[in-house]
Amino acid sequence: MDPQKFKTRMGDLAMGTALHAAAKDYQKELLEQEKAQGSGRAHEVVDLDDLMDDPELEKLHAERIASLKKEAEKRQALQRKGHGEYREVTEADFLSEVTGSPMVVCHFFHREFFRCKIMDKHIKLLAPKYFETKFICVDAENCPFFVTKLAIKVLPCVLLFRDGVATDRIVGFHELGGVDDFSTSALETRLLKKGLIIAKKATDDDGEEKVARSVRSTVNDGSDSD
Repeated sequence: MDPQKFKTRMGDLAMGTALHAAAKDYQKELLEQEKAQGSGRAHEVVDLDDLMDDPELEKLHAERIASLKKEAEKRQALQRKGHGEYREVTEADFLSEVTGSPMVVCHFFHREFFRCKIMDKHIKLLAPKYFETKFICVDAENCPFFVTKLAIKVLPCVLLFRDGVATDRIVGFHELGGVDDFSTSALETRLLKKGLIIAKKATDDDGEEKVARSVRSTVNDGSDSD
């Protein structure tokens, strides 16, 4: 068998297994909800086979599978574009990288600059957390054309791209507290304010969706310095 075809087939099987497992978990969750809501029927036994024959549940099951598959395909497409990790790119690849994704954060750095290494540390933490945004870096010494074109004069310099256009920049640490030991959340909040990352949502005890308080409170305090 062709090794590539075998690898593709195994990948498809792995995805199918993951989707099936997720669907089973979803069915169990629905069953638990049904038991909890059944006032006066708390001890009623529900046959899983009967539950599977329910047309409404079958519809929910199909929709859930379709949704999971769509999300998996979207994630794979982004991963092929380099999302999910913090990567160094060359000057030759720079233009295609920043125009290939809707949201891109690019750090222009110098290998010997201590503060560039600090910035690297924080961006590495954010890259896998915000998968929809691409995080890359460029060695300023090896990228003279774009350093001049983008008027980069102070490092570290983090450029924020939306649809291939540089819309904003973070120069040094002034906007991040002005200290070398600024927190990752300071950079995270700055990117959130400019829409370069999408806020993660959590669910409270009542099932209501909410944005993480640590980020939300900063964004909504009306203290945008721009």
